[in-house]
Amino acid sequence: MTDELLEAGADLVVVGRAGVGLDNVDVDAATKRGVMVVNADVERRLRSRTDHGAHPCSGPQHASGCGRMQDGRWERSKWTGIELNGRTLGIIGLGRIGKLVAQRAHAFGMKLIAFDPYIAADRATALSVELVGLDELARRSDIVTVHVAKTPETIDLIDAEFLAKAKDGIRIINVARGGIVNERDLYDAIVAGKVGGAGLDVFNSEPCTDSPLFGLAQVVATPHLGASTTEAQDKAGVTIAGQIALALAGDFVPFAVNIDAAEVAETLKPYLPLAEQLGAIFASIVGPLPADIEVVFEGDIGGYDNRLVTLAAIKGMLTTALDEPVSYVNALSLLEANNIDVTAVQSSTPNDFVNRLAIRGDGRRIAVTVMGRNDEARLVRLDDSTIDIPPADNMLVIRNDDHPGMIGIVGTILGNAGINVDDMDVGRTRKDGGAIMVIAAREPVPESVVAEIAAVDGIVSVANVVL
Repeated sequence: MTDELLEAGADLVVVGRAGVGLDNVDVDAATKRGVMVVNADVERRLRSRTDHGAHPCSGPQHASGCGRMQDGRWERSKWTGIELNGRTLGIIGLGRIGKLVAQRAHAFGMKLIAFDPYIAADRATALSVELVGLDELARRSDIVTVHVAKTPETIDLIDAEFLAKAKDGIRIINVARGGIVNERDLYDAIVAGKVGGAGLDVFNSEPCTDSPLFGLAQVVATPHLGASTTEAQDKAGVTIAGQIALALAGDFVPFAVNIDAAEVAETLKPYLPLAEQLGAIFASIVGPLPADIEVVFEGDIGGYDNRLVTLAAIKGMLTTALDEPVSYVNALSLLEANNIDVTAVQSSTPNDFVNRLAIRGDGRRIAVTVMGRNDEARLVRLDDSTIDIPPADNMLVIRNDDHPGMIGIVGTILGNAGINVDDMDVGRTRKDGGAIMVIAAREPVPESVVAEIAAVDGIVSVANVVL
């Protein structure tokens, strides 16, 4: 999937890769064009790759011994392995695969250390893993297993310099991507006796049928079979089909690789669609978006990674404010192009509610929360007014003078126009002593009806929200 091919796809929405590797997809070009790139790297499918990476841990003697048996030789004393119990496993990359490897290795009684600059220390501690620097991982590990993506930063991550710092007899496992382990340096270290063995499923150039490593008895090599199980292939097809369906429906896709934050904590999940809705309502009420906007997380939700929910709020705002397609992929670039700065503000201190999500800017503010066992959404604040109404696709936000009869007048106008009112909440504004009405309508309210309401004596303003 080159830039040229992506350009030819005028209506292209999403590129799906039925696997984890994206070497054959120009992700940067896709992102610039607003095309989502998704893969099938889900936890269920990762078990095959995880298990494949765990098998060579004790060394190559079992595979070599198997080969000798098949040749009719009994060489029991020649192939002595090592026990895993008590050994230190160094995991490079504590993402989804690395986490599963850690769980399996922990069951064998191994000591676990990991290098991953993007993982929080408390998450590693929960996995019984100690986070260390790369040099320390080299010095302390009996076995090193690699589970990171191939990027400019990870090419030759394990090279002669790394191996020189390592323990004598260290084992190296790479089931991630070829090129992360420098194959020439690994060969030299094995021949020199520095490295005791290696398990390799991936190579710098594939297909790889000729390598000096293949001639070493200390090396177990497989032809990129990490996810080549019947179950894994089936799951890859089903998973990528599901991701494509979500993308085409305009929903959030959890394994999109060109969205900065493709995971969301369970506590935040109810706020993901709500944030997009909140952003749309905010944009409908304020009109032209202000240059500086804050997305505010209060309470328990203030303690989590909020990037994805913030992105959803941005998507909602821009979808309403701009006359062009907005997606999770291009929302941030559109934000920059329109000179709008959105900042996330977090506070773990509750304010009126256990959790509250708000958007504020240019003196305006609107907030929501979720309530009850079913996580029912509620609009709870509009500027300086406290309200309580479920957000809806069609709403009127009316500010009026606080005197009798206003609710009846508005209700009569809507009734005469055949507009059903599904919900309504009224309240007073704190600053000027006026009143506010928030009306949820069953269908969009025509602009002619909005104009009729706005012309009523005592009506200060009417905002028509149509999502």
